[in-house]
Amino acid sequence: MIRYLLLIGISVLMKSCFGDPQEVSTVPSTGAAAEEDSVMAIQISSSAFAQGEAIPVQYTCDGEDISPPLAWSGLPDGTRSIALINDDPDAPGRVWVHWVIYNIPADSGGLPENVPTDETLDSGAIQGSNDFRRVGYGGPCPPRGTSHRYFFKLYALDSDLSLDPGATKADVLSAMEGHILAEGQLLGTYQRQ
Repeated sequence: MIRYLLLIGISVLMKSCFGDPQEVSTVPSTGAAAEEDSVMAIQISSSAFAQGEAIPVQYTCDGEDISPPLAWSGLPDGTRSIALINDDPDAPGRVWVHWVIYNIPADSGGLPENVPTDETLDSGAIQGSNDFRRVGYGGPCPPRGTSHRYFFKLYALDSDLSLDPGATKADVLSAMEGHILAEGQLLGTYQRQ
């Protein structure tokens, strides 16, 4: 019995230290990044919520449904643009895409709160389609009573993406293949009452 409890404890500790294996990026890396056998990590954070904490209601469908402020650092030399994908792997039946934005300038350092839902932003960044069938950010809106996880996945790329506004997550993932220099992610949660 003690051995069994010890094994469970080790398993829980490993998961907390190394994360859920399901959260590993599914984007294959090639080129310079692949030669290093690992992709560098970017630090991404929000002044609205900390890693693993609840996303405030104003950034959800129960509030103003505006995008949260995001900041990042640790972009490698050679970064030409940044892409961001925000999705919910706990949605019923499939991963639900909340935000796709790409060709963010490499020197941006982050995104402000309440990014307009325009196809192309003043900075030149381009927004894709989310699973609400809209361009831009669509906040957490899970079924009542269940807590969902929301991943803000950031990618430093060695090129701009030749995609029109309204591209899907699948389009962006495909276009990024072989161009990822570094990546990082921020996790927030939300549960409707």
